[in-house]
Amino acid sequence: MGEFLVQMEGIEKAFPGVHALNQCRFELLPGEIHALVGENGAGKSTLMKVLSGIYSKDGGTIKIKGNTMEAHNTRQAHEMGISIIHQELNMMKHLSAAQNIFIGREMKKNVRFLVDDAEINRKSAELFALINLNLDPRSRVANLTVAQQQMIEIAKALSFNSDVLIMDEPTSALSEAEVEELFKVIRDLRKAGKGIVYISHRLDELHQICDRVTVMRDGHYISTVPMNSITSDQIIALMVGREIYESHHPHEDTSKNEVVLEVKNLNRGRFVHDVSFQLHKGEILGFAGLLGAGRTETMRLIFGADPLDSGEIFIKGKKVEIRQPREAVNYGIGYLSEDRKRYGLALGMSVEVNSVMANLKKILEPLGVINRAKSRQITAEYVGRLNIKTPGIDQLAKNLSGGNQQKVVVGKWLIRDCDILIFDEPTRGIDVGAKSEIYKLLNELADQGKSIIMISSELPEILRMCHRVVVMCEGRLTASLRAGESTQEKIMYYATLRNKD
Repeated sequence: MGEFLVQMEGIEKAFPGVHALNQCRFELLPGEIHALVGENGAGKSTLMKVLSGIYSKDGGTIKIKGNTMEAHNTRQAHEMGISIIHQELNMMKHLSAAQNIFIGREMKKNVRFLVDDAEINRKSAELFALINLNLDPRSRVANLTVAQQQMIEIAKALSFNSDVLIMDEPTSALSEAEVEELFKVIRDLRKAGKGIVYISHRLDELHQICDRVTVMRDGHYISTVPMNSITSDQIIALMVGREIYESHHPHEDTSKNEVVLEVKNLNRGRFVHDVSFQLHKGEILGFAGLLGAGRTETMRLIFGADPLDSGEIFIKGKKVEIRQPREAVNYGIGYLSEDRKRYGLALGMSVEVNSVMANLKKILEPLGVINRAKSRQITAEYVGRLNIKTPGIDQLAKNLSGGNQQKVVVGKWLIRDCDILIFDEPTRGIDVGAKSEIYKLLNELADQGKSIIMISSELPEILRMCHRVVVMCEGRLTASLRAGESTQEKIMYYATLRNKD
């Protein structure tokens, strides 16, 4: 085994009320793709933020190429050859791709203070050629896809001549084709001797791309093993320290149950075309399709987040007009957006505030004063019911793991007692343990008579959870399949049907 690029031993890090890292270790070799996995809150992102200078460690040692050193900020980390590409890309959308890569490091012309845009574009084009990215460096980032933005972040990391690249959930918002392109780039970086730290909840990807895997749990190092000597089930067992039961939930026939929601011929621009479907009481109705199929756009129309061009919406047989989300909520509809941090949570506010913000009528006194005791009692009840891991209900939402943030959003709508719940990618970016809890919760809600629409890009999840599956392609509904007749192959056929016409 050659010289390590990175050696971390006995790493400690604590935050108020949380011992985030406890005697953690991690090693990375040149030319290695090393998976780092664990449940949300296991400490993997914290460990990498210590390595990349975002956090300072409280104890332990870090060696880079055999030399003991520590980055106290990201600039120092870049000088040491370490770059991190975050799950939530932090780019300046109004600037060009090249300007984003060299921001703060712009080349200057001979005339003082004048930026040499031509040189910035030339160097960016060289970086793009290294990763086979066919993109004009002058392209405005706001007009680019997530996959293209991710490639720009990789080019930026290479511009620092980084030997260590940390990728946090790099494929969470990419299509299968885009994932394959990213994998080609990562493999090329491995051949060039770069060390890649690959953080992902998608265990099937790890066996495709990674050489070794390190597992963390509850802030502790658990194990490091070669990827070719461990199964996904064994990784999960190490991650959670318990067995995860995802037994198939029996799909009862809900077709004779009351129709609680019906939409007829919904249309909006080029995104939604003549979409019609029914949702029954106690049903989990899956919406499947490729990225851009129009699933989220359809749900935003139902929830009043976007205006309809035409179409009708019926709640329990009564035609309703929903022009804004407030009206949808009044009709008993709750919407859990795929972007929970942007649309579902006030990140700078507490768990308590986020839990009751859609339910103020329940906690207001006659003169409009908030009954804090009632607010705290309700929040504590749902934190317990949903097993939300938090030091207390005063904890800020931004400090929770992704899975626990998702459960806070779920709790908000359960407190509201909505009859219709729309879950848009409910398990995106959360670990297997939290996924199992979300699945259990959805099944319990359906058994209680709640009606659920579930959008998911993971077909095994759709097949496991849903009574029926609606498939969309290019804004149109192409199939409605009962649970017993749904297969991944059949769903993919209808998800690409428009492309075959």
